[in-house]
Amino acid sequence: MRFHKILIVFVFLGLFQIPAQSKARKITKVVLDAGHGGTDNGARGANSNEKDLTLSIILKLGKLINDSLKDVSIFYTRTTDEYPSLKERHEIANRAAADLFVSVHINSTPFWYERIQTGTRTYTTGRGRHKRTHTAPVYKSIKHHTTTVQGVETLVLGSIRNNQKSKAVGEYGDAIVDEPGLLNENDPQTAIIIAQYTQAFLGKSVELGTYIQDAFGAEGRRDLGVKQQSLEILAGSYMPGVLVECGFITNPEEEDYMNSEKGQWEIAKAIFRGIRAYKSSMEGKPGN
Repeated sequence: MRFHKILIVFVFLGLFQIPAQSKARKITKVVLDAGHGGTDNGARGANSNEKDLTLSIILKLGKLINDSLKDVSIFYTRTTDEYPSLKERHEIANRAAADLFVSVHINSTPFWYERIQTGTRTYTTGRGRHKRTHTAPVYKSIKHHTTTVQGVETLVLGSIRNNQKSKAVGEYGDAIVDEPGLLNENDPQTAIIIAQYTQAFLGKSVELGTYIQDAFGAEGRRDLGVKQQSLEILAGSYMPGVLVECGFITNPEEEDYMNSEKGQWEIAKAIFRGIRAYKSSMEGKPGN
């Protein structure tokens, strides 16, 4: 498996190892988050909205996990067209004491404008024998939202929101460490332990993201890599988490693909294979 550059930084800093006080538990609880929902449509394509695509993909992903990973419990942030707040999504993950948080989204590109000539106009200048007639083109701008950009990328938490992540780690520390009450806010060592967990979970998020991207690459999708981005959705839950951008809704071909049953199942299977490979790696099992 290849690792992205971001992970190498943490290896060299010696922060990738989970502190010794952590619970050595298996991957048994996964939170699946369908982005947007309700009145929040998310990105819009020619024929579909992000909120509908993310829900369809998440439900298929959940079925794959339930059918194939019998020791894993699934927690959904939504299973219908509703909009749980970001705080509510965090609370679902934290209260479940989940091992992974996986959020599914659909990418888009900004609007762009094309200036085209629609005709000409005639005007005059001067007077008398100095009078002149001129012809000038007339233009208008046409708003476009289509693109040829394509591919899949996985996002992990950016450093700007590390404090928020650390707060979640500290608040739910008893779900992570062996000894209840070990993370005592009055103990100066606690801040160091929490910082170690925050960085270690980021490293694990990158590892999960890399497995997911590898699975998409194996299916022939364009791999846009694992990237850091300071996303609120990933900051409020204490466990490792990723946000998968499954394709560009503003690319007509990718939009059609993501709206098809075939495309949605292929996307769900790639994310599933990434989760399965990560689970095997964490539990010391061969292969994926």
